[in-house]
Amino acid sequence: MSALSMSTDPSVAEREWLTLVERKTVLVVVHTLAYGKRLVDILSLLEADFRVQVVFTAPPHVFGDEVPGFLRGLGGAVLPWDEAVRMTFDLALAAGPRGMERISAPLITLPHGACYLKRLHTERHPGVAGLRREDVAPGGRLPAAVAVPHHAELSVLERFCPEVLPLTHVVGDPVHDRIAASLPSRAVYRRALGLTGGRKLVVVASTWGTHSSFGRFEALLPRLIAELPARRFRPVILVHPNVWSGHGSWQVRAWLARCARLGIAVVPPEADWRAVLVAADLILGDHGSVTLYGTLTEAPILLTGSPEREINPDSPAATLSVTAPALSPTYALAAQLDYAAAEYRREEYTGIAARISSEPGRFNRNMRRLMYRLLGLGQPAHAPETVPLPEPPALDSWTQVRREVVA
Repeated sequence: MSALSMSTDPSVAEREWLTLVERKTVLVVVHTLAYGKRLVDILSLLEADFRVQVVFTAPPHVFGDEVPGFLRGLGGAVLPWDEAVRMTFDLALAAGPRGMERISAPLITLPHGACYLKRLHTERHPGVAGLRREDVAPGGRLPAAVAVPHHAELSVLERFCPEVLPLTHVVGDPVHDRIAASLPSRAVYRRALGLTGGRKLVVVASTWGTHSSFGRFEALLPRLIAELPARRFRPVILVHPNVWSGHGSWQVRAWLARCARLGIAVVPPEADWRAVLVAADLILGDHGSVTLYGTLTEAPILLTGSPEREINPDSPAATLSVTAPALSPTYALAAQLDYAAAEYRREEYTGIAARISSEPGRFNRNMRRLMYRLLGLGQPAHAPETVPLPEPPALDSWTQVRREVVA
């Protein structure tokens, strides 16, 4: 019986009037906007199956400010967190561990970015973020399954939480597969973005945290404004959603207001950045997931920083940090981008890209099989499709939004 119809809580009673009842119910736990965007691709695997009802909930989280708006945009059924922890579900999906020990459902945990790039040095919980015991067994409770993108993660899990190995499934990476499927559409995305006259699209990518590009934007922004001739380059700034949530959307827009006035587009946190990355001519990025996914494209990469202490030494980000050239404070930015392009050797980056997923093109197949097995249902009788990314809005539309909001 559906969890929605089983509850006796008055606040849920109205859901007994559902038209379709006794469905298998999947709870999607959205801690942050970054986690939610990651999970949406997975939900496409449940489309058109009338046996399954998907519902959402949002636990309290320091970076959760953007989540309510995101869920409203999806139009899904949203349960308050206090309600969700009192109910039972047939399956739960989460890209973060916080509070998951309180959910009554077989749980699948997934990474929320490319591989597991960050190393933590806290006294209580050192290790690789996402692969520590408290990450894969929240509250000491083992999940039904841990989904990882690459076989290399198994050795890390064996060190930190060996009892979870029998529950671990190497399924691949959904973002890897969507980007790979979209590479032939690069020219289409560039036209949609409004790139003309041979101008080179420079994607300026930042993760979050003190060692990120954004942590040094006070020094980088003047260079984007003053050192990149508008006739040759079109920069677009892509900042991790945690920066927007942590500092507040108004504040981030205010900090970047001059960029907007000068025609430098700022991708809003809710937008799909992946088509923009596919369209890039050059990537100016840090040690975050977006820069790593850039190795799937043919865009040369210039690293704004690669803090050794913060990077998981076994991750492809560590290899990228010694492969891509590093931004210098003493040479002109345009000249350094030209140098990165001249020195770019595609073969040096294909090995890094291959480390993102050991199941390239097979995430949908593997993940759907896992979910339906845990749901106790047979899979739909058709192959799951990996569709190319939709066309992005024009860069000028994002620039105009920033002008209006900050004005």
